[in-house]
Amino acid sequence: MRLTAEQRAVVEHGDGHARVAAVAGAGKTTTLVARVLHLLERGVPAQRILVLMFNRSAREDFQRRLLDMAPAGQRMPDVRTFHSLGHRLTQSLTRWGALAPRRLISADWQVERLLRQATLEVLEDGEHRDMALETDTLESLAHFCGLVKAEMVPAASLLERLDLAEGSEHFAAAFERLESLLEEHGLMTYSDLLYRPLRALEADAALAGRVQGYLDHAIVDEYQDINQAQLRLLALLAGRSAEVMAVGDANQCIYEWRGAHPDTMREHFNATFGAAADYPLSITFRHGHSLALLANHAIAANRRRPDQLCLAAPGNPRTELAVEQGSAALLATLEQWQRGGRRLDEACLLVRSWALSVPVQLQLLQAGIPFRLSREDRFVFRLPLVQALAGYLRLSQTPALLHDPGHLLRLLEQPTPFVARERLAALAQRLAHTQHYPERDDPLLAGLKPIQRRNLKRRWSLLCELPRLAGWPPARLLAHIVDALDAEKVLKRAAARREKGEEDVRLLDVLIEQADETRHIDTFIELLERPVENHAGGILITTVHGAKGLEWPLVIVAGVNEEDFPHYSRDNPLTAERLEEERRLFYVGVTRARDRLLLLHDSGEHRPSRFLAETAWQDCRCIAARLEDVGESEATVVVESPELISRYLSAVGHDSMRPTQRVQAVGEASPGYVSVAYRPGLKLRHAVFGEGEVVVVEGDPADPVIEVNFTQAGRRRLLACRAPIELLPGETLHEPVQGEQA
Repeated sequence: MRLTAEQRAVVEHGDGHARVAAVAGAGKTTTLVARVLHLLERGVPAQRILVLMFNRSAREDFQRRLLDMAPAGQRMPDVRTFHSLGHRLTQSLTRWGALAPRRLISADWQVERLLRQATLEVLEDGEHRDMALETDTLESLAHFCGLVKAEMVPAASLLERLDLAEGSEHFAAAFERLESLLEEHGLMTYSDLLYRPLRALEADAALAGRVQGYLDHAIVDEYQDINQAQLRLLALLAGRSAEVMAVGDANQCIYEWRGAHPDTMREHFNATFGAAADYPLSITFRHGHSLALLANHAIAANRRRPDQLCLAAPGNPRTELAVEQGSAALLATLEQWQRGGRRLDEACLLVRSWALSVPVQLQLLQAGIPFRLSREDRFVFRLPLVQALAGYLRLSQTPALLHDPGHLLRLLEQPTPFVARERLAALAQRLAHTQHYPERDDPLLAGLKPIQRRNLKRRWSLLCELPRLAGWPPARLLAHIVDALDAEKVLKRAAARREKGEEDVRLLDVLIEQADETRHIDTFIELLERPVENHAGGILITTVHGAKGLEWPLVIVAGVNEEDFPHYSRDNPLTAERLEEERRLFYVGVTRARDRLLLLHDSGEHRPSRFLAETAWQDCRCIAARLEDVGESEATVVVESPELISRYLSAVGHDSMRPTQRVQAVGEASPGYVSVAYRPGLKLRHAVFGEGEVVVVEGDPADPVIEVNFTQAGRRRLLACRAPIELLPGETLHEPVQGEQA
């Protein structure tokens, strides 16, 4: 097994704890397999070694490679996920009488049924209860319950800390009732596989002593993504005798919403286990210099990050980089990829959120390009909201559907009117047969609140109106439907998580934009209703979160727009911490590519994401070309970040190249960062919009989004560091102090 010097240092680590900072594609699995074999050769008994992997597929891959490399007959150490470890502990504690026997439930419908029962028992108000029983709210409640157990905190404390949307006030009470139901029925969920044994062990020192002392070495992969429950269980099992090796990349910590924390690799490790030897795995074997440089630029603005460069190994692919705009670039890239003899199943298209995949799906459908989704329920035509909107449009062309109770029910249900489905079904039957809305004192409307009555009556008025609007253009008609339904407000209210509501609202924007590109409404309706299945040989579409740990020859990151990636809105402003999390997510997305990376932003009113400028992708492409052509390596090159590039060149043995700072032209918008803080009340002048006053400042003080009230152009949102603005005479910007928020 050939190893680099960095990998050998990890493999041959001596006594004590160790932290291994591994960049994307650094050959972690190869290194850890060699480490385990090295420990076995040193005489460490296999049963005294525990290897913990992030998920089942990673565990199976590690076990397979370990068996392939180990001598015949060699006993293998225990390789587990945290949940399988928790399952084994649960079985042991149950045998010892420390835990009551429980049956594991894994089906979503089983968990949902219990969540529904818990909700019904803690809520009495009809309107709040109907909203709480919506699928999205139940999913958010399930996530909340899992997070309580991941972070090992009281439910009420977590609810107070989290910034959840309206309709989640009952979550803490529902969690407590769910716990009672699980106990009453002798059931447990996957979260309980860690939560129950950990609570039992932490409450009884003698019991904890029975599971300690069996380990000499614990090796933990993807350490940056472990949560508090996993960390505390690991510390308990390791005790004072076992040596812990944590392997991960803080720059790839993208599961904060699940309890992970970017400081886990450093501060939290020291606080839990004590001092550790640090080892870098800085050489990637995945992609070439251009993408290694781009990755370094992409993460450089984060304050909470390791001071470590990603370096391309000699012989890596010469990764091509491109930044393009609009759907034509996507189709042209895929056509060129196939003309070059490459298969579509070698390519992956990544999005920040599933809503951003909708225009891509429609574009590929129209072009006849096969694709597959990592989650089949995210096909555009299978989304209940899309099905309903297509149904509204179809009704405008086919008035006879007003007599179809099934069709009416679909339209009454989406977006939710916060009314029980049984009542909506009865109302749809009545409307289909009578074509008249019930009178106020009709028993069918009994018990409904005034707002529910108004919403349902307004929806029926819209349905009756639609046939008269049949000749409207698709985008105008769809926008009218969205406005008449007050869909944005309803979707935000129905979502227990703010981000979920914003994703649904973004879906509306995407559909209207796509409708605007279609002349005939029948064509657009047919596109939304077209039955599609996954094509095994097609391009894969998934989210960046779903792509963690994977790689493809061609990666396209779509929807790289401001407010989409990074994700924020007026109602959900971008804090400094969230901006860093978004930047880590972007870093994970771009580092999935091997041969080619395309970053794609939308046309129209969408502004390109700040992340595109931060990558300095043209500089990266230029430097890579010089490195790959030795004859050019002596030349001076003008770049945006000469210090970062100089460090990279020195690390890869090309000190002779001389990067110099690019001089910004007068009036040119800066693509970089400034070290000044904007504030409300500041008066400035924009090259296009004229004079105005700052009224809102959001996000990272070093790279804020500002809202300016211009005298002539009204209120506008700008990226302060990139907008062509100057201060009016007498105005000054002050230097931000450490930790200051603008």
